[in-house]
Amino acid sequence: MDNTIVFIPTYNERDNIGPLIDEIKAIGGDPGILVVDDDSPDGTWRVVEEKAARYAGVHLLRRRGERGRGGAGIAGFKRAIELGASRIVEMDGDGQHDPAAIPLMLKAIESNDVVLGSRFMPGGTDSERSLTRRVVSAFARRYINSVLGLKLSDPTTGYRCFRKTALEAIGLKNLRSKDQFIVTEMLYSCSRAGLKIGEVPIAFRRRKSGSSKLGAAALTKYLIRVILLRSRG
Repeated sequence: MDNTIVFIPTYNERDNIGPLIDEIKAIGGDPGILVVDDDSPDGTWRVVEEKAARYAGVHLLRRRGERGRGGAGIAGFKRAIELGASRIVEMDGDGQHDPAAIPLMLKAIESNDVVLGSRFMPGGTDSERSLTRRVVSAFARRYINSVLGLKLSDPTTGYRCFRKTALEAIGLKNLRSKDQFIVTEMLYSCSRAGLKIGEVPIAFRRRKSGSSKLGAAALTKYLIRVILLRSRG
């Protein structure tokens, strides 16, 4: 896993981030780990500092005075490149993304520019969702694929692997989203740039602690923004 960095944006994930870092280190290959924390009030960044003192290759970017998934994402990708990464795995800090999929994603990135971790392709599982959330999720996937002209089994996934060259192709400075919508904006930008996007199956696990930050109102706004993204091109 030389030149690979696992990038994790966090906000109030104190109970989850420590075990997640331990799991990543346990898979072998010793990838670097970069946590970008938006100065979490619960002290998530303190846990990362403790892990950095224990493990080599664990890095913390603490964003004081700044918050937002989009800004954290852009800052994280930039810092990962500065640290020498040629392959960057992006995953959530809540424990729902299983680090066991990282080797599979890195194998797939050898023949792709971007690799998505999919819950919904053969071999993937989703243990978290209620029936209602599964129906909403299915609608959102079809909607995003239709509006943005994609053909992906899981276009909403936040578990992805990018080549450095893919990030350079879309231009991080061109991204506008300051919040969770950065996930869709980046995917659409990769598609528009003609990059090869692959998918591998993942096991989507139950959240270990805390609650989801995306509610019904936010989801509705998210879907409206998909149309605006397409119209903007």
